[in-house]
Amino acid sequence: MGIGSLFIPSLPKELSPVHPPLGIHPNYAVNKPTTLVLREKIFSFTGDDFAIKDIHGQPVIKCKGKFLSLRDRKIISDLNGNVLFQIRDKAWTIHTIYIGEDPQGEEIFRVRKRFSFGTKLEATFRNAVDGNEIVLTVKGDIFAYSADVMLGETVIAQIRKQLVDVREYLADTQTYFVTVAPGVDLTLMAAICICFDEAKHDAEPAGY
Repeated sequence: MGIGSLFIPSLPKELSPVHPPLGIHPNYAVNKPTTLVLREKIFSFTGDDFAIKDIHGQPVIKCKGKFLSLRDRKIISDLNGNVLFQIRDKAWTIHTIYIGEDPQGEEIFRVRKRFSFGTKLEATFRNAVDGNEIVLTVKGDIFAYSADVMLGETVIAQIRKQLVDVREYLADTQTYFVTVAPGVDLTLMAAICICFDEAKHDAEPAGY
């Protein structure tokens, strides 16, 4: 595949509102553009809780990562500690699949990595508001840790990774910014960012 096939993320822009609200937790689909801040250290499996905040430093949800039975699990909860869903990877599959499960263990979304140069994910779920089956495409830049989350041809979220400085590199605390369109579930976009990061690391050579 030639260099002309590389995905180039769109420039940062104001994202249009989405109607009806889109996601699995409609109460997290706020009516204004929101930028989530995810520090990469939350993706480690220390068992610690980390707050996912907005650009103003206000906590939105919590993430807990741990290693269990050779499967990576992340637990997403509200600020009171009530579990919204957990993310695990599905073992023994050719293509990487991440499964989102509700507190009862029922699947509510999945994110599948498609074979492509760079990172291309496909997220599927049943929309909570109208019951429609939704497919989102996540097209990413293998070099810049950037991606667009797309509903058809419409960008509904943009994932961008902050450039690494020496202090952040040594502390292993690099940062993602996820800009989300009004009407889109913030918890689902955070989950997609986590899956994007996992897929990127899975694709990197050992010792990278």
